[in-house]
Amino acid sequence: MTTRLPQVLSEADLSRLIEMAWEDRTPFEAIATTFGYSEPHVIALMRKNLKRSSFELWRKRVTGRSTKHIALRSKLVNRAYCATQYKQK
Repeated sequence: MTTRLPQVLSEADLSRLIEMAWEDRTPFEAIATTFGYSEPHVIALMRKNLKRSSFELWRKRVTGRSTKHIALRSKLVNRAYCATQYKQK
């Protein structure tokens, strides 16, 4: 079964989506809200755009990770990223 991706992304959007997928605290729901890509779509996109070893490492990290799924997240977490992630320059 193949997963049809919802939209064609610009290079900048593709880069940002991959970055969001790699971030531990960014849930798949935030990616879906921003880009319209559900978790299976993100997985297909990552498989297509990463080296096999990088994809396998990413899948191992995100599978079952509570911070990547809002339903598994503690109700005390009300943000998508670490407060120090985007440092002021």
